[in-house]
Amino acid sequence: MYAVIQTGGKQYRVQEGDILRIEKLDAEPGKKVTFDQVLLLGEGDKIKVGADAAKATVTAVVTGEGRGKKVIIFKKRRRKHYRLTQGHRQPFTAVQITKIGEAKTKATKPAAEKAAPAKKAAAKPAAAKKAPAKKAETKTTKPAVRKATAAKAAAKPKAKTTKKTAAKKAADKE
Repeated sequence: MYAVIQTGGKQYRVQEGDILRIEKLDAEPGKKVTFDQVLLLGEGDKIKVGADAAKATVTAVVTGEGRGKKVIIFKKRRRKHYRLTQGHRQPFTAVQITKIGEAKTKATKPAAEKAAPAKKAAAKPAAAKKAPAKKAETKTTKPAVRKATAAKAAAKPKAKTTKKTAAKKAADKE
C-alpha cells in the first residue's frame, strides 16, 4: 500500500518503512507524527482519491533532525564592482513511515436513537425561545455651540477693511 501526502508545501509518495527528509517539524526525535493531509491512497489496482483518501491518515516516527547541503547564492553586476556570495542550509526533519491506514468511521447508531433527539427538538414550543431584551433608550444630545469656541469668537473682534474709492486714491497721489 502507498499514499501521497502533503507536508511543508510539498507532496511525497510514501510506503511503510520509507525514510523521508521533510520540512522542519516541531517534534523531537522518537515522537510520533500523524499526516492528515492524504491526497491519494493506492493498493494494487485500487486507487482512492479526493474525499475517500482524505479520511486516511499516515503515521510516522521522527528519526532525527539536521540541515541539508549548502546551497551557494552568487550575485554579480558586470562592470559595477558588485559581487555577493551567500550560503544557505535548509533545516529538515527525518521521519520513518510506520503505518498507512484508513481512518475509522464512526459506528452508526440504531434508528431508534437517531429519532429520539429529533422528537426532543420538536417537543419544545416555539414560544419558549427568548426574545432579545430591548435596550434602554438613552438620549444623547449634542451641544449646539461649544462654549470655548463662542468665548474665542467674542474675544477676537474682526479687523475692518476699508476700500478706497478712485477719487481718494487720486487725491492721495497729489
